Parts: sequence; structure tokens; C-alpha cells
Amino acid sequence: MQIRGARALITGGGSGLGEGTARRLAAAGAKVALLDLPESNAAEVAADLGVGHLFVAADVRDADQVAEAVDGVVAALGGLDICVNAAGVANAARVVNRAGDLFPLDTYRFVIDVNLVGTFDVTRRAARAMGANDPNDDGEKGVIVNVASIAAFEGQIGQAAYSASKGGVAAMTLPLARDLAARGVRVNCIAPGIMDTPMIAGMSDEVRESLVKVHVFPKRLGRADDFAALVQHMVENPMLNGEVVRLDAASRMGPR
Repeated sequence: MQIRGARALITGGGSGLGEGTARRLAAAGAKVALLDLPESNAAEVAADLGVGHLFVAADVRDADQVAEAVDGVVAALGGLDICVNAAGVANAARVVNRAGDLFPLDTYRFVIDVNLVGTFDVTRRAARAMGANDPNDDGEKGVIVNVASIAAFEGQIGQAAYSASKGGVAAMTLPLARDLAARGVRVNCIAPGIMDTPMIAGMSDEVRESLVKVHVFPKRLGRADDFAALVQHMVENPMLNGEVVRLDAASRMGPR
């Protein structure tokens, strides 16, 4: 699918991987809508992208807000061709800590609701909107890229909820692609490794250096534009469908 002239929805577009993707797709000629929380930086990012790009406020845990936001984007952009689900949280806790306290179920549900249920809800609504598009020469009407994590495969101590949520995102990639093939919609998934996002930026230099050492090559943290470049390729390459691609410099995570 060509990006120039495409209409894109990006969740979590106010920072990190979502923001990087928004900027790259906009630079390539897409009209971009950023879906994020009201208190996020997404409004400023959309304004910086310029005329034709927009921000819609929504919490992906709230189905009514998601429905209104997606419908609003479709109306404002005149349709939808690309959806990137980058909204996510990474709350961590031990299942049973040293004091004998249990991993709070409310925290577990929160992570699952944002990362897995929220991703699925936006995906299904985006897919319905894409089904109304005219097909291109390959018969495709839209492309969806979801975001998992290498924690889906090598979750560390404290990541039971996060790994479960991202494992679910990875696992549903192929059935989503098979399900939506009849509508001309491709679905792929990226499983990033250690990326230089705002969450990492707040860590000490010592911790950041230890994270760099996990990478085999190149010896640096991943960048938002590394991620965005892969999103662009997944959109532009029609033979990529139902795939989960690791973006992790050949790293494999240990238990901690």
C-alpha cells in the first residue's frame, strides 16, 4: 500500500514509538490522526505535524470512547487505510513479593485491558472502516500493525502481566490476518526490544548502559525511527501478512 495520500490512525501517538511512527508516516505523505489520552502530548505532536493531521482523545480501555474516536477519525479523514496500535503500559510487580504481598489483580487487569483488549478493540473498528475502501491492484484495502514486545517470548521477573498482554498481541496476529483477509486487510505485528523511549530516558546512565549491553549488534538502544521504518515497510510490502517481527538487535532477555 502506498503511504502518500493514505489515512492513518496511530494509538499512543503522543510519545515514543507512536510519535516516531506518526512523524515518519506524515513525512511520507500520509494524513495522520493521533489517538491518545487527553493529558498526553499528542495534541502538540499533531499541531507540529501541520494542517491535515489531528488529535483525538480516548482511553483505549473504554469501548465507547474508542468507537467515538475511530468514527471521528474516519469522518475527519474521509476513511482509514493504516492503523498502528502503539498505546501500551508496562506496570510490573512480583507475583508474590518478599513481604508476601500478591501481584494486585487490578494492576494485572489494567495491563491486559490497555495492551491486549484495547489493541483488539481499535483493530476491529479500524478493520470495519477499511472494508469500505476501494481495493488497490493487490486487492488490499488496509493495513494494521500491532505492537507486541520481546517480553512476549522472554518475559523477565515482574513482567507476568506485561508478557501475558504482549504474548496475546503476538498470538492473535495470524488469526487476525486470516480473519480479515476477506476484507482486504493485512495484519502484522512488531515485537520491539529495548527502545529509547521516554520510559527508558528517565533511567540512570548506568542502567541505560547495562541495557545497551544486552544488544548483540548494533550496540545501542533502538530508536523510534527504527521502529517507524519497519512500520513503513510493513505497509508498503503487500506480501508481509500475519507476521510477528522482532526488532531487537539479536538480543535475548535474561530473567532480570
